[in-house]
Amino acid sequence: MEEQRYHNLKLGERGAYLSIVAYICLSILKLFIGYLSDSEALKADGLNNSTDIIASIAVLIGLKLSRKPADKNHKYGHWKSETIASLVASFIMMAVGIQVLISTATSFFQGGKESPDIMAGYVGIFSFIVMYFVYRYNKKLALKINSQAVMAAAKDNISDAWVSIGTAIGIFGSQLHMPWLDTLTALAVGFLICKTAWDIFREASHDLSDGFDENQIEMYKQTIQTIKDVQKVKDIKGRYYGNNAVVDIVILVQPNLSLKQAHDISTLVEKTLKEKNDVYDVHVHVEPNTTSNEGE
Repeated sequence: MEEQRYHNLKLGERGAYLSIVAYICLSILKLFIGYLSDSEALKADGLNNSTDIIASIAVLIGLKLSRKPADKNHKYGHWKSETIASLVASFIMMAVGIQVLISTATSFFQGGKESPDIMAGYVGIFSFIVMYFVYRYNKKLALKINSQAVMAAAKDNISDAWVSIGTAIGIFGSQLHMPWLDTLTALAVGFLICKTAWDIFREASHDLSDGFDENQIEMYKQTIQTIKDVQKVKDIKGRYYGNNAVVDIVILVQPNLSLKQAHDISTLVEKTLKEKNDVYDVHVHVEPNTTSNEGE
């Protein structure tokens, strides 16, 4: 099972590489045409893609580091490397987003801007088509290997695709004697970069601070309660090592069971959660149910 998880991380690197290549090509194209056509929206979209390069590289580095086996300084492995990389990427993206907002706002208040060349709009449409196909690939890959990181990359891909469409609309609209529409679209792109950075930061910090979905906890609890010899789930907690769920459980059993019987129940709980709920690791503590009348 663990070998399969490492193999999935290796497959996930393909999606990161594809995103990096796409973002490098598109950011160069958008920035070049953006400056050539004097389009604030396309330049902002190009900067947006440049932050996506950093984010994709962070995901790639995280995936590679996460595949390192446990060592004497990392007894639980390096699974959290991916989450740390995402956190760093969010800071960089936020800095670029703020820079886009400042430069665009300055351009807006300076006034006297003319409508950008219509070529910039066609670049926006081309970028949408490219990012849509990258999104489809990464989404399919994420579902195949059950990777939250690759799925997050796919969501970022489709977000960028819609940004490109918005950029194209703003540029085409500015041709109707409304040059300010291009600048307004650039501001919207800047806000979207900041929002994406915040969403990544919030999710990464939630995982690193051992936050866990309560619905997942309830699902695990229901699975455990289907096991015949478990009389009650006294306590259950969860945390993530990268994309891997680790669960700590305290269960109550009959007080007159032998040590071997209690151990067998504990082993069954671990096996059931791993097979039914794809939990990476389970720690089970068994206590006697002193309120039970069974065996008296």
